Amino acid sequence: MEEVIIIPALVLGLPWLIFHYITKWKTAATITGDDEQLLDELYHLAKRLDDRMETVERLVASDNPEFKPSRLMHDREIDNQPLRELDRLLAEKKGMSK
Repeated sequence: MEEVIIIPALVLGLPWLIFHYITKWKTAATITGDDEQLLDELYHLAKRLDDRMETVERLVASDNPEFKPSRLMHDREIDNQPLRELDRLLAEKKGMSK
């Protein structure tokens, strides 16, 4: 008698459970167009600020030979990897939108 109850419960319950979580996954919050635009603006702002910092450090270094820019001392390949990945993703995004 127990098999009669367990088999339909598995046949009906398991697919229902799977489809329930698939639906939850599809309705989960995703990034909106406005969020994407804001992230793009923040990225470009960060790039401009980084360029300005490099310029300031170069100017100070040219005036004071003892000055060692902290960037040059700590500039490692692993630190630049996320920035390169972001550049690549933005380039792909622009390529898809054209």
